[in-house]
Amino acid sequence: MKVLPASYFSVGKKILPASRSYSGSPLLRLNHFIPIALLLAAFVFPLLVACFGLIAGLMALIVIIGLPLVYAVVVYPETGILVLLIAAYLVMWIIRMGVNFPLGTLMDALQMLLLLGFFIKQKTNPDWSFIKTPISKMVLTWIVYNLFEVVNSNFFCWLYTIRTVAVITLLYFVFVYQIKSVKFIRTILKVWIALTFFAAAYAFKQEYFGFFAFEQAQLADPLMVSLLFIGGIWRKFSIFSDPVTFAYNMVIGSLLCMCLLTGTLKTWKKAVMLLLALFFLLNMLYSGTRGAYVLVPAALVLIAVLNYSKKVLAMSIIAGILIGILIVIPTSNPTIYRFQSAFKPSEDASYMVRKNNQKLIQPFILTHPIGGGLGATGVWGMRFAPYSFLAHFPPDSGYVRVAVELGPIGLLLICMLMFVILKTGIKNYFLIRNPELKAYCLAATTIVFALNIGNFPQEAIVQFPTNILFFLAAALIPVSLKLDQSPIK
Repeated sequence: MKVLPASYFSVGKKILPASRSYSGSPLLRLNHFIPIALLLAAFVFPLLVACFGLIAGLMALIVIIGLPLVYAVVVYPETGILVLLIAAYLVMWIIRMGVNFPLGTLMDALQMLLLLGFFIKQKTNPDWSFIKTPISKMVLTWIVYNLFEVVNSNFFCWLYTIRTVAVITLLYFVFVYQIKSVKFIRTILKVWIALTFFAAAYAFKQEYFGFFAFEQAQLADPLMVSLLFIGGIWRKFSIFSDPVTFAYNMVIGSLLCMCLLTGTLKTWKKAVMLLLALFFLLNMLYSGTRGAYVLVPAALVLIAVLNYSKKVLAMSIIAGILIGILIVIPTSNPTIYRFQSAFKPSEDASYMVRKNNQKLIQPFILTHPIGGGLGATGVWGMRFAPYSFLAHFPPDSGYVRVAVELGPIGLLLICMLMFVILKTGIKNYFLIRNPELKAYCLAATTIVFALNIGNFPQEAIVQFPTNILFFLAAALIPVSLKLDQSPIK
């Protein structure tokens, strides 16, 4: 029997060199860069500030730290994915601090670097097999349709919107191709849960210890007061752009922890996951986002159906009873009352406003099969086509926005994309034999399912980091099956 070197593995009858993706922690690969960068920064930064001013020092820092980071993102894709995940969580928090720097452009550049690294890897180690999967075909169809909308849109509205639609959607292929080991999935999930915990703890601080000065300055705006000061209490937004994004991230974070309970974790780790899930859900209530409250019960039903057992059935019944009691119990607590109102939409004034807006826009949707143009509503519509009817229309729903901007055809495509992802997730869940990978597939499918439901009452997948997490979860569905069937894990 021939013994292969550790740097090689076999696929069929071929012997291939193992990808660098399997060797060590992606963060540890920067060990050669970090000490050098820190030493240079420590000596060069104060010298340049003293001689040429603060701007010169900052430019030097960008070169010293930025260039190694760019190299790491392109050459070591695992590092790039983790950097993107961390940046997506923190970018809106940094913007709120008043940092006068185009961080949105920086995020675009980071995504483009990941795509560049993807194509470089394909040049040296080509593998386009993932393009043949149903999810990949629907993702490509969705991207092509959005590109086609340039003929139907205000060019600048289309240009500014396509940046966030096409590039972020393309990251699905980066995730599918670059995530090549169970070890790296564990690293991603650890970082994801850690960032969610930081966001939850930050919201807990906002609830019980108040806002920082830079947050109070923004909340002094009358528009912010009208949006966030409801029933005598402030809706909490944590480190995110708004309470909706915060609430949805708490929901998917809690669902991730719950699904990991079905895997191979040790007992003490399962206890930690359960406590984290409860902590995330507690902080979700502080957001005051009704649309998020219904997602957890709906997702728990999916988990119970897919992972059916007597134990799961008993836990589901107990959870259902507790949620039912919480819905009907009399209370004077404004947070609990707002939670209860989510299950009584006919008594919710804001829901009725959304419903009336949807009735108003239905004739337009029915007479415009390809919509009014990508970016016609919202910020870019107000900026580049301020006198148009759609610029002043509040969609208040991801699906309504798609129907208005991309028409019934676009709405059909996005619904087909969601259906294909969920169908593939459910199918893969029953095909996977490894219990750890089975739990990862369940988590990814449940997260996509929850965001799919949440995209109706709110715009669930347009803001950082939810847009990144959605396509990351979608990618983990085929990746988990591929790793389950692979001898290298």
